[in-house]
Amino acid sequence: MRFRATGVLSTIALLATLATMAEAAPAPVSAAGPLTLAVRTGAGTHAASTRHRRVRRRRLPPPGGVYARNAILLDPTTGEVLFEKNSSRSVPIASLSKLMTAMVFLEQKPDLTREVEVTQAEISGAGHTQLRRGEMVPLGELLHMSLMCSDNCATRVIAREGGLTSADFIARMNRKAVELGLTGTRFVEFTGLDEHNVSTASDVARMLHAAANEPLIAEITTTRSYAFRTGRRAHAISNTNRLLYSRYEILGGKTGFIMEAGYCFATWVRTDGRDLIAVVLGAPTNATRFADAVRLIQKAAQPTATQTQP
Repeated sequence: MRFRATGVLSTIALLATLATMAEAAPAPVSAAGPLTLAVRTGAGTHAASTRHRRVRRRRLPPPGGVYARNAILLDPTTGEVLFEKNSSRSVPIASLSKLMTAMVFLEQKPDLTREVEVTQAEISGAGHTQLRRGEMVPLGELLHMSLMCSDNCATRVIAREGGLTSADFIARMNRKAVELGLTGTRFVEFTGLDEHNVSTASDVARMLHAAANEPLIAEITTTRSYAFRTGRRAHAISNTNRLLYSRYEILGGKTGFIMEAGYCFATWVRTDGRDLIAVVLGAPTNATRFADAVRLIQKAAQPTATQTQP
């Protein structure tokens, strides 16, 4: 009886495990019809329908390897485009806008040690932030928060303290875009929260190249983590660029996300002695944008002609 009981318990455990696995990993039913799973017990073989318990199958990347709606891979040294997908289409770019905000801010030669006050006007509608109303924060620390973890409140403060009116600051962002030849780029505010901040994958690549040639922007965007203290509290921030933990040497980069833009990412890497800039806009998930960029970078190791994905 002990042997039989053990056998029955083992069978029940097996069935429960299989059922749990099937529910946790759904996959589309094949064209041949509902998938069935055969489980052998002491009493015989029973077919368990898995209409609602499907086995997840690994989803392969699309042709060209890029899930994002828009993408480009280029060699910034030669200007050669190694891959592109809808790279000239203007789309929302979310917090990639902060690269331009940082460039215009630094043009004004600000005193980065100067402490400025965070007000409710910057906090309202800014989303998650560590900053608090009335907190006094040095401009340099706010720039780190803007570029490393896309803090919208910090970005609004540095724009306010950049020595220009809001209208003039935005006008300068757009003039600088023209100067850089970014013909598909337009800004209406500083942070990228507005979907009308638009650009193309090709333009973003050039914008990142210009921004990362500014030593301070390059330093900040390649810093993994950063800590500082204000008179009120301690702050610790982490960079949202996951490729900083990869085998690549990162020379600059920025992430961005709003619903209208999807997940965006621009990065400048050095691998095997070669510089590459990869931009993906409109990726479906946070992880996908980094995976897309890595696949694009890996393509550079393959001696093929320029690829275009429809």
